[in-house]
Amino acid sequence: MTKAPLILASASPRRLELLRQIGIEPAAVDPAEIDETPLKNELPTVYAQRVAGAKAAAVHARRGDAFVLAADTVVAVGRRLLPKAEDVDTARTCLELLSGRRHRVVGGIVLAAPDGRRATRVVVTSVAFKRLSPRELDAYLASGEWNGKAGGYAIQGIAAAFVSFLSGSYSNVVGLSLYDVRQMLTGVGFEP
Repeated sequence: MTKAPLILASASPRRLELLRQIGIEPAAVDPAEIDETPLKNELPTVYAQRVAGAKAAAVHARRGDAFVLAADTVVAVGRRLLPKAEDVDTARTCLELLSGRRHRVVGGIVLAAPDGRRATRVVVTSVAFKRLSPRELDAYLASGEWNGKAGGYAIQGIAAAFVSFLSGSYSNVVGLSLYDVRQMLTGVGFEP
């Protein structure tokens, strides 16, 4: 085990809250500024792993003396990646697509160790939404909770009432699979 610090390569306040939930306090938060544009015909699992890896590499290049934890979360319907909703029209489109059907939340996680080792995981959670009425959809959009969220929703908020089925890691849907992160940290010798 080594006492090297842990750097969270993410601007997501949800990921920081999740780590704190299991008693892990990163020494610093250092978001990676990378291009997250999906490649043509890129599958959701490949995309999530690639982007998480690029985030880890960018931050590890500046902080090679530390453990660097990076993640990316995407919502997918079939092979289709849903965007992060940055405006109400995008959020509406995503939620209308998710209404009454199953989708996958894919989390890519990469941990870079100071000695150059890397641990990588892809976590897939299956989620089903109830059929949303026009009133439910409008009320959710009015809440603003969708803003900046993959697929236009936050399961840890109001949208929890829309979830009729979930199989897999709940924390993955929020933004980071805590079970997998803990296993990865232990595996590369991080001592909290």
